[in-house]
Amino acid sequence: MAESHTSVLVVGGGPVGLVLSCLLSGQGVDHVLVESRPAVSRHPRARGVSARSMEIFRRLGLENAVRAAGLPAEQVSFYRGRDLVDPDYVRTGPAREPGGGGPEHTPSPGLICSQDVLEPLLPRRARELAGPRVRFGTRLLSFLDDGLGVQAVVEERAPGRRYRLRADWLVGCDGASSTVRAGAGIAMEGPTGLGRYLSIRFEAPLGQVVADRVSASYFLTVPGRGGFMAVDNDRHWIYQYPLGADPETAADVGTAAGPGTAVGPGAAVDAGTAVDAGTAADVADHRFLAGLVRTAAGVPDLDVTVRDTMTWRMDAQLAGSYRRSRVLLAGDAAHVVPPTGGHGMNTGIGDADNLAWKLAAVTAGHAGDALLDTYEAERRPLARQVIDISTANAANRTGYRIDDELLLTAAYRSAAVVPGPQDADRPGVLDPDGCRPGCRPGERVPHVRLTTAGASDVTSTLDLTGPGLTLLTADDDPRWQPHAEAVRRAGIPLALRAVRTASRREAEPWQWAYLLDAEHADTALLVRPDGHIAWRGVRPADPATLPALVRRVLAAP
Repeated sequence: MAESHTSVLVVGGGPVGLVLSCLLSGQGVDHVLVESRPAVSRHPRARGVSARSMEIFRRLGLENAVRAAGLPAEQVSFYRGRDLVDPDYVRTGPAREPGGGGPEHTPSPGLICSQDVLEPLLPRRARELAGPRVRFGTRLLSFLDDGLGVQAVVEERAPGRRYRLRADWLVGCDGASSTVRAGAGIAMEGPTGLGRYLSIRFEAPLGQVVADRVSASYFLTVPGRGGFMAVDNDRHWIYQYPLGADPETAADVGTAAGPGTAVGPGAAVDAGTAVDAGTAADVADHRFLAGLVRTAAGVPDLDVTVRDTMTWRMDAQLAGSYRRSRVLLAGDAAHVVPPTGGHGMNTGIGDADNLAWKLAAVTAGHAGDALLDTYEAERRPLARQVIDISTANAANRTGYRIDDELLLTAAYRSAAVVPGPQDADRPGVLDPDGCRPGCRPGERVPHVRLTTAGASDVTSTLDLTGPGLTLLTADDDPRWQPHAEAVRRAGIPLALRAVRTASRREAEPWQWAYLLDAEHADTALLVRPDGHIAWRGVRPADPATLPALVRRVLAAP
């Protein structure tokens, strides 16, 4: 059996695994991604792409493509009514609407872009960066972690060829029924079966029906059941029909739905086989499903064409650990989030962003293995809070609103952050009360819009950071140069960038104070590749101080 080696083996080619692949490529990390499916999902499952995810896509050069594929911003509203023609409907916007007053918190507001449209963009970009090392139709059969690395056996499913792959690190991005998590012996904690749903993907001319109430999601109030998700707000739709918590009910309706259904073990899972209307039995099934859609829509003569179906179960679970020796978990393999709020996929994309730079620093020898322990320390409490918020939403389906900026408020506490004496009073990881930008260590560096001089791709302070560590100053002060050079002489890449240099505009004192959150002009931020602040401080007298701080952040030997 042939054998090869890679620094990182990523298992799972959904959005989280593909984003991780792109980020690893951007950090220069040799890796292989394997995905058992021959192609990406056809079902428009996760649809909400949050502002934080869009900022990550911005870094990957994908923001414009994702925005072009999504629903227009004016359609991101939420409808509630007995059916789609209810004259007494209520229509609301997101919890915090872009441009709704107050400071602008991001250059990349979120949007609705269904997963079947989003996913093809990601393998295309991943293959541009990693080439044939992104391998669909290839599954993980087994692995052995010996403490120094992972010996994996994978199989290319079409020819049936098996080979061994030695990896320094294995990352499971393989979903709620993760093979990697099971192989590592990591248990999931939390309730299952909070709800069961039949998801019907169909075509119908509903665009003309909802023209005066166009929304992203249509929640049906009593006596209506379930709700509609707009794919294009014209002909392509998803109807979510609640089955109740009883698995027997799910099985009964699933049988009526035809052979294209599959019961997901923890979240929506691709049904795999589309319903084929080629037999008399299947035609009857289609009529049954079309009847469900017509009743829910309130349009008895609606022309409905069912494309495929799947059944899924709502769970709220969290992995007991995100790391065991050389194995790490991300996305649904680490946390199964109720979809009520649209945070599940976005939390997983944030996992990939947090983990990629840490794997890059460790594999390059700039950091110690202990840096990877900060991945769980930072991301697991965040996932716990997201699960709690989403579970509360599930119990309040008539009242909750989508919070596009929730994940912008993440404030990490770990050994990869050097806190100041005044930074211990921030409650929790996320702030559900809203985005209140500052420059405290652990927070994402705040966005300030820049008028660029020559570099058209730099329009925000966020664009000044990465792909490695960045020392961000207000002015192009040459006195910071010896400190940056001392870090580089220690073998750690560091970019020194000034905010004022990036802007043609005359410095506005309130903006620099807002950015650096300090009274001293010689204050700087040490920003990690994921855009979170590792340290904030005044220029030290001794140039050896900054390298020591950087080594502390990286857990460097």
